[in-house]
Amino acid sequence: MKRILVAEDEDVIREFIVINLKRAGYEVVDVSDGAKALRTFEQESGRFDVVLLDIMMPETDGFTVCKKIREKSNTIGIILLSAKSQEMDKVSGLMLGADDYITKPFSPSELIARVDAIYRRVTMSAPVTESYDLVSGPFVLNTKSRTLSKNGTPIELTQVEYQIMEFFLNNVGTALERTEILNKVWGENYFYDTKIVDVNIRRLRVKIEDEPANPKYLQTVWGFGYKWVA
Repeated sequence: MKRILVAEDEDVIREFIVINLKRAGYEVVDVSDGAKALRTFEQESGRFDVVLLDIMMPETDGFTVCKKIREKSNTIGIILLSAKSQEMDKVSGLMLGADDYITKPFSPSELIARVDAIYRRVTMSAPVTESYDLVSGPFVLNTKSRTLSKNGTPIELTQVEYQIMEFFLNNVGTALERTEILNKVWGENYFYDTKIVDVNIRRLRVKIEDEPANPKYLQTVWGFGYKWVA
């Protein structure tokens, strides 16, 4: 069963979300604030595929909930909801580990498309029967366990980060355009711009580079995109 936790303090919006997700086949657990979201997540032992969090919630905001849930699970999908269009809100949420964001107001079709995309990514994390290692310098990415290590030390990745790394390691030395990365990882029907690629690259560099501000492996191709340098 496709299970999703929805945390939204506005009753009308929460009802709108719940109705449309249930119509799309999701089992929905909904709460009205961040503190309840964390308690529910703990009580359910994290048995959710996706979490939908409003940023501006009483008691505990969506950023805090996102951070705490991400600390407990790298595989769960996290989407932030925000009435704000400021770039900093989006960047802050993505840097804390969110996979995506939706800016209010949004249509039922956009909501379902975004949740479905995250759900598909989460289900891809299940082990596969055949595997191979992608090796580049000190890095080894195992496609069965969907894990990455550097000099034998595991690096924890979200499913978005794993897919980005897999794409780069399958295209070592090739300059990849931002839109190409966006289409590969988020899907061709993704609603927003390539800024989400830039933020996830920044987050990845913090995890894999010795000097994130001076990246050795995940390099920028100015005015175009990024490339992996072996």
